This record gives sequence, C-alpha cells and structure tokens, in this order.
Amino acid sequence: MNSFHPLALSDQLMAGVDALGWEQPTAVQQQAIPVVAAGSDLAAQAQTGSGKTAAFALPILQRLSAHPSPPTAFALVVVPTRELALQVAAAFTALARFMASPPGVVAVIGGQPIEQQIADISGGTPVVVATPGRLLDLLQRQELVLDDLHTLVLDEADKLLDLGFADELQQLMSQLPAQHQSLLFSATLPAKVLALAKSVLHDPVEVRIESDKAWPTEIDQRAYQVDADKRRGLLQHLLTNEAWARTLVFVATQRRAETLSAKLRRAGFGCSALHGGLDQDSRIEVLRRFKARPIGILIATDLAARGIDIPELSTVVNYDLPRSTQDYVHRIGRTGRAGESGLAVSFIDHDSAHHFALIEKRGGVTIPRQVVAGFELTGTAPRKQKGGAPKKGKRMSKKDKLRAQARRAEQDEDDGR
Repeated sequence: MNSFHPLALSDQLMAGVDALGWEQPTAVQQQAIPVVAAGSDLAAQAQTGSGKTAAFALPILQRLSAHPSPPTAFALVVVPTRELALQVAAAFTALARFMASPPGVVAVIGGQPIEQQIADISGGTPVVVATPGRLLDLLQRQELVLDDLHTLVLDEADKLLDLGFADELQQLMSQLPAQHQSLLFSATLPAKVLALAKSVLHDPVEVRIESDKAWPTEIDQRAYQVDADKRRGLLQHLLTNEAWARTLVFVATQRRAETLSAKLRRAGFGCSALHGGLDQDSRIEVLRRFKARPIGILIATDLAARGIDIPELSTVVNYDLPRSTQDYVHRIGRTGRAGESGLAVSFIDHDSAHHFALIEKRGGVTIPRQVVAGFELTGTAPRKQKGGAPKKGKRMSKKDKLRAQARRAEQDEDDGR
C-alpha cells in the first residue's frame, strides 16, 4: 500500500501522487502535511530536494477540493525566482490532475506579459504563485485582491530575505485578511528567517528535518586542484572520460556563462547558458531543452541553484565557487534529489583554496583533493601578508570586496583561449 495513505489525502490526490510515482512521503511531508491540514501556521526547515513543495501543495489542494467555488487567490505562494514559480505552479497542476474540478493555477512573474496574468487572475484562479516584484506590481494596480486569502506560503524564505523581500513584506501583510494561515519553508532557519517567522506567523508549529551534514549524504563530493586557466580543459576532459550524463556547471557571471558555453559548443559538446540576462521565454526554453535532453550540459549562474528540479541530473560542477556554504548546499542539491545518487565537483585553485576550506569547515566535512594528470595545480599558494589584522580604516568593505571579486572574474573570462 502507498505510504501516503496515513496522511488521509483524498482518492483524487492519491491518484495524482501515484501518477508521479511517489510511494512514500519524505520526512518533511510526513511532518508538515498534518500540520497544514489542521490549519496551523508552520515554520519548516528541510534540506534542498526534500519535497517541500508537495508538503504544502497537497494539503492546500485537499482543502480546495472541499470548496465548490473557491475564490481567486485562495492560496498565495511567494517564491524568490521565476523558474521556481513555474515549477511550483506545475507541481500544483500535476498533483491536482485527477481532482473533480482541478483548481486554476497561475504563475505571476516578471519577464512575461502582465496583461495575460491579469486576465488569468480576473478569470478566477484559486492558486497564485508569485515572485515578489510582479506580486507587488499587481497589488499596487489593485489587479490582485487578497481579501479571501486562506493560506500564504513563503517558500525559500532565506533567499526571499536575501533579495530584500523583508522590506516589502509589510506591504503584502497589510492587504491580507486578519484570519489566514501562514506557512514558511526554508532550507535553513537562521536568526533573520526566525525573525521573519515571528512577524508573519501566529503560534506556529516548528518542523526541523535535520541532516547529519549540511548537504545530502547521497552526493559524492570531489574537489579537483587545478590552475584557473586550465579549468575549461579539465572540464572537457572529465565530461569526455567520466561519461557524465546531464551536467549542470555553475559559474560566477553571466558573461562567463555565455563564454564557456560557446567554447564548449565549439569543442563539440551540446551546451547552453542560463542566466538572468536572458529574457524569460529564452530561460524557459533552455530549461525545457535541458530537461528533455537535447542538450546535455547547462552553464548557469546561481539562478539555477534555488528550487529548480531537474530529474536524473547526474553531476553538478562548481567551475567558480559559490560565495557561501549555504549557496554551495543549494548548488549541489540540484543532484542527489529524493534519494537518488549524485556527483558534485568543485575546481580549486590557489586563490580559492582558503574559501573552499571555510565551506568545508562550516559544512562539517573534509573533501579529499584530487589531481588529474595534465591539469595539475602549479606554482605555490600566495604568501600571507605579515602585520596581523588590517589597520583601522584600511579593511575592505563588503561592497569593495564584491567589486574586486567581480573584477577578478572578468579578468579571467577568456581563460584557456
């Protein structure tokens, strides 16, 4: 018997679960679904790839099935990226396909015609999945009214805060009815997210799905020591000799995504770039082709690190290291999802060695360094400057550090040419 049955889902939703091939709920689904179904507010932490979307989508759909004529914006899901919005909307649609009256679902995102989204909403859409910018635009135009909202979901709450959504949240909250359910989901619950939860949630149930490590244990992690200007050669060598299937390569800048993708295509690899500089239709098409396998390699900025589910993604490569341990977790979490095995590869040169050591320390692991013949790391590590801590007034600000990092990234855009 399907292990979802104890969650008391309707037969129609169970049919949707079965059609997706799910035989047992994940830990966050087991704990969160009964809480959401009971109407309580919820703050949930679970690692990436743990099935958080279904943990709120299933009980929302269950409640919608009891409403013969549910209002527009019965449920509002706020997510940080357009791609995640489209994915969450698709998940609602897939789970609801066997309901007697499947509810309308619309993703309201930037980069798409707002007129069509307004038309979809005015036609009556119980489930609205939105990115913050387009959501606030619709609210300001009074094209979206939340008087009948039953459930608010803040998904990937930590990333929403990184994008500055906390400054706009009060504008959203002021338009919600006094009585509504609020759900907060996040891969981590740092102090800033807990503070957000306190301001939004009322007497919430807290669910924490802890992991022994900061990332899924199903992922085989490797670190290759290589000079910065040999990374492309090493990547091509590994793609050829390791016979990786679908591979997602993370880089630091939009320009590098385009440059590296073009060079790989010239070398005979099926490859495309994904980044925020593309218009939304192009981004959708690139992801569609990557998922459908006409292209086997995707070169992406961190746009692809949050929430995007790519089935049977075998390998993630950190061509450029992420800025934080949390970003590292989200990147490698694109593989090894839902219990599958996966491989995460990071390229380490002298300049990035210290940063990668910090990622390891904060994640509680040590990843053995590897070297491939012909692509060895040469030279010596830069010597630490003497004199202790920088003098007062001489320490680089965070903004200056980011500028310097961007300059370094641009300087070696054409590495290996």
